Amino acid sequence: MKVLGYAAQNPTTPLAPFSFDRREPRPDDVTIEVLYCGVCHSDLHQARNDWGFSTYPLVPGHEIVGRVTAIGDSVTKFKPGDLAAIGCMVDSCRTCSPCKDGLEQYCEEGNTQTYNGQDRHDHQTTYGGYSQTILASQDFVLRIPDGLDLKGAAPLLCAGITTWSPLRHWKIDANSKVAVIGLGGLGHMGLKLAHALGAEVTLFTRSPGKEADARRLGASHVVLSTDAEQMNAVKNQFDLIIDTVPYTHDVNAYMPTLTLDGTLVFVGLLGDLPEVNTIPLLINRRSVAGSAIGGIAETQEMLDFCAEKGIAADVEVIRIQDINEAYERLLKSDVKYRFVIDMASLNAYG
Repeated sequence: MKVLGYAAQNPTTPLAPFSFDRREPRPDDVTIEVLYCGVCHSDLHQARNDWGFSTYPLVPGHEIVGRVTAIGDSVTKFKPGDLAAIGCMVDSCRTCSPCKDGLEQYCEEGNTQTYNGQDRHDHQTTYGGYSQTILASQDFVLRIPDGLDLKGAAPLLCAGITTWSPLRHWKIDANSKVAVIGLGGLGHMGLKLAHALGAEVTLFTRSPGKEADARRLGASHVVLSTDAEQMNAVKNQFDLIIDTVPYTHDVNAYMPTLTLDGTLVFVGLLGDLPEVNTIPLLINRRSVAGSAIGGIAETQEMLDFCAEKGIAADVEVIRIQDINEAYERLLKSDVKYRFVIDMASLNAYG
């Protein structure tokens, strides 16, 4: 099946129109017309091979919302015309312990990434949502509940689930105090979701000008992390700190703000863990952890929760033709808080 999309041909050239072949649908496949696709910072990293494992040509996009156009003979969960979504993965081994527990993101054989991955059956490279259509097994396709804004729903498939999963794992509720480090695509969803779960929410930021926005998004408190007095005032407070910062940074200043048995969890940093002073960990049994996206069941749970609570990402809708400019703005953190591509714009190229 011939499909038009946008691809990076190498790490240094701009994304450009690219025609490619999608694999033939299998009996359990759902074929989706892509309506909206979020722009994740990892799209930029992979397009430019910042992590060293990109395969070209590379069609990014793993925050995908669309409409079902066809289903395989064995599909029971969807029908043509349904609204549906695909996130960061399209398959896994399905038989290891994490997969059986609904945690396919931790598949012991490695899950199949929506793009820049390798199909488990035909071993072909996977292509993402910067394209007209996409297909995946029904077991890795999400249902879009009624009432959820489609544009604002797209970033939930990565930014939303990446912050929802640790909130659920650490059992955050109305008795919890949660802090979020960083106010970007992930951080703004962390504030919204923690607040909606009833937690008392604080934003840690290095930028004094973010207080009004943080409070609008659900934060009750804003702490300037460069201000020693403010940091000292929040010692021993937080049950969970979600660190959304995507680059190596010093976390030692945050450790004393955790409660007894509190946890700081990385959701944005791919790379070396900065040196951590263990004294604050030992004296209050604190933990440092990591968390990756979320399983299919908890992603569906998160989408249903967002529909019930009226939660969506704050987005700026762009045309696919403006993707390279959007990448440059991403590098400057010049978006509040997620770009979403209106994929109807791709039809300008036929």
